[in-house]
Amino acid sequence: MSHYDLIIIGSGPAGKAAAIQAGKLKRRVLVIDRKDRLGGVSVHTGTIPSKTLRETVLNLSGWRERSFYGRSYRVKADISSEDLKMRLHKTLDYEVDVLEHQFNRNHVETLLGSARFTAPHEVEVATHAGETVRMSADRFLIATGTRTHRPKEVPFNGRSVVDSDEFLELGQLPRSLCVVGAGVIGVEYATMFTALDVRVTLIEPRETFLDFIDRHTIEEFTHQIRENGLDLRLGSPIEKIEDEGTHVEVCLKNGRHIRTEMLLFAAGRMGATDTLNLGAAGLETDHRGRLEVDRKTYQTKAGHIYAAGDVIGHPSLASTSIQQGRVAACHALQTPTLPESPWFPYGIYSVPEISTCGMSEEEVQSRGIPYEVGIARFRETSRGHIMGIEHGMLKMLVSLKTRRLLGVQIVGEGATELIHIAQAVLNLKGTVDYFVENTFNYPTLAEAYRIAGLDAFNRMPIPKAYKVPRQKPQP
Repeated sequence: MSHYDLIIIGSGPAGKAAAIQAGKLKRRVLVIDRKDRLGGVSVHTGTIPSKTLRETVLNLSGWRERSFYGRSYRVKADISSEDLKMRLHKTLDYEVDVLEHQFNRNHVETLLGSARFTAPHEVEVATHAGETVRMSADRFLIATGTRTHRPKEVPFNGRSVVDSDEFLELGQLPRSLCVVGAGVIGVEYATMFTALDVRVTLIEPRETFLDFIDRHTIEEFTHQIRENGLDLRLGSPIEKIEDEGTHVEVCLKNGRHIRTEMLLFAAGRMGATDTLNLGAAGLETDHRGRLEVDRKTYQTKAGHIYAAGDVIGHPSLASTSIQQGRVAACHALQTPTLPESPWFPYGIYSVPEISTCGMSEEEVQSRGIPYEVGIARFRETSRGHIMGIEHGMLKMLVSLKTRRLLGVQIVGEGATELIHIAQAVLNLKGTVDYFVENTFNYPTLAEAYRIAGLDAFNRMPIPKAYKVPRQKPQP
C-alpha cells in the first residue's frame, strides 16, 4: 500500500492549488479525480465552460457593437451550437494541458478513479481500468465540488429538459428557453442566450434573487436584463413541468403557463460527497452533502481531514476555492502561510456582468454605520462612449466617520476586472480621498471610480485637518 503525506480528492480549483502548494513544499502528494480528465467541475462543466460560452456569444452575436451598428448587427449571421462548442473544447483542452504540466513540474502524482474511505487514514480507488487500488496518507483534503440537483418531479431527458451539465452539450440552439432558478448559474445562462436573441424566460419561485448582492445594484441589473428582452418571473412557484415532445410546458401556481422548446433546470447544487463513504473516516455531511470546516484552517471535525471549495458551501467561487486549497494544504503540512485577506470580490458573468467587494448598502445600514453613497454611470465616461456602452453603474459606499471605503458594487461591461481596484483599497483600509487625489488613465472605464468618489466626496463634510491654502494678496 502506497503512503503519502497528503491525498487530495478532486482536482478543481481547491484541489489544484493545494496539490501545487504541497508539491512546492517537496511533500509526497497524490490527486485523485473521478473524471476521465483532470480539472474538476470548474474546468469541465462549471466556471471555465460558462465563461468561455459567454465570450463566444458576445463575440459572434456582435452584442458589444450593437449600440453603434443597430440591433440587427451580427458578426456571424447564423450561429449554431457547433460554433459555441468549438471554442469551448479548445479552451478546455488548453486548461487541462496547463494543469497536467503544472502537476508534472511540481511532482504531483495523479490517479483517475472513484475514491472512498475504508478507514480514517485509508482510501481505495476504483480506477477507470477496472482495478481497485488502496493507499494511505497522513492528511487528506476533500475538494470534490458539487453536482447538479435533480429533483424527481423534473422530467429530465438530456434533450429538451436538461441540467446545467447537460446544457453544455446541446445539439442545436433552441428558439425559446425556460430557465428555472435565478441563482448565479441560471442568471448567467439566461442572460447569455438572451444576447443570442433566444426568447428566454427566467423563473424564480422566490420574490427576490441574488440576495447576497446590494438591492440597488440588483434593481439596476433587473432593469437592464428586462430591457435586453429577458422575461423575468419572480415569486412564481412551479406546480409541474411537462415534456410534451414538441415542447416543454411549465405550469406555475399563479395560473401562468410557459411553453418553450427547452428547459434548463438550474435550481441548486449538492455536495459531491455521497460516494466517499465518509462514515469510515468519522465524518458526516449536512442535508445538501456539504462538509463543515473551521473557516480559518479548513480542518474538518476529523483533524487529519480538510475540505475546501464548493463542497464546504458559501461563497462557492473558483477564486475563493483556490485560496482555501492553498491555506488548507499549508495548515495540513504544518507550514506557516499568509492568511486570506478579509475582502474578496464576487463576480457574476452575466450579460451585463455584476461584481461586488465589501459591504452592501443593506449591511452598512444593519451595522448602524453613518455613510455616504457615490454613483458613476459608465455613460459619463469618455471610454464608455467610445465602447458604445449605454448602461453600467459603479456604486461606492463610504463611512462618514472615518471616510474609509466600505464597499463597491459594479454592474456593466468589465465589472469583474474593475472590482479589483476596490478590493485593493478595501484591504489597505483606504479612504474616499484616494479616488479624489489620484489620477486615473483617461479614457478608461476605471475613471468611474474617480467620478463616484467625487460624487460622495462633494456631499461629505470637509475634515478639519484639511488646510485651505492661503491666497496671496492682490497687488
